[in-house]
Amino acid sequence: MEEKLKRAAALTYTRGEDRAPKVVAAGRGALADKILDTARQHGISIREDKTLVDILSSLDLYQEIPQQLYKAVAEILAFVYALNEKAKGEGKT
Repeated sequence: MEEKLKRAAALTYTRGEDRAPKVVAAGRGALADKILDTARQHGISIREDKTLVDILSSLDLYQEIPQQLYKAVAEILAFVYALNEKAKGEGKT
């Protein structure tokens, strides 16, 4: 049985500048590991969601996410912001 390769995608969003988040990296296997390692090195929170990463990985780089994904991505952004606020409160940022 073939082992499924790990997949990862990275988004960027600048409030006030971007209309919607954009995919800035996506890949599987070694590239997914590199995306995750880079996120960890920069203190970027990671959220696992197989279905969402599959969809994001199918988009072109620097493409804004489609409107159908706004709710799912908004939930992830809220998760990330909450983690960042918690880390600030603990003096980790």
